[in-house]
Amino acid sequence: QVQLVESGGGLVQAGGSLRLSCAASGRTFSSYVMGWFRQVPGKEREFVAAISGSGISSYYADSVKGRFTISRDNAKNSVYLQMNSLKPEDTAVYYCAASLRGMVLSALPGAYDYWGKGTLVTVSS
Repeated sequence: QVQLVESGGGLVQAGGSLRLSCAASGRTFSSYVMGWFRQVPGKEREFVAAISGSGISSYYADSVKGRFTISRDNAKNSVYLQMNSLKPEDTAVYYCAASLRGMVLSALPGAYDYWGKGTLVTVSS
């Protein structure tokens, strides 16, 4: 069982920055592919970014490429999402997810085994 707890959400003006954190339990965190997703009420959960267990490889949705950066610290069992140049359309609940199935960086929610409860990011115009 893996527990994930997100933090760092809040209210920010357009053009601003936020850094989300996700703390994970588990002794083999460095073997997990980690992902960030987001969801707006009434819409499907949307892929944001994913990172390999080693942190060497990452993958981004086109909508955030160049503005968001995913990173991890395996010594702290944590993954981060640095969000810059935020836009009102980035407003959503952001979820951290872990995949224990291998090394593929997937954009599909079904590829992830564990999820956090989410943290709300609101970007005002």
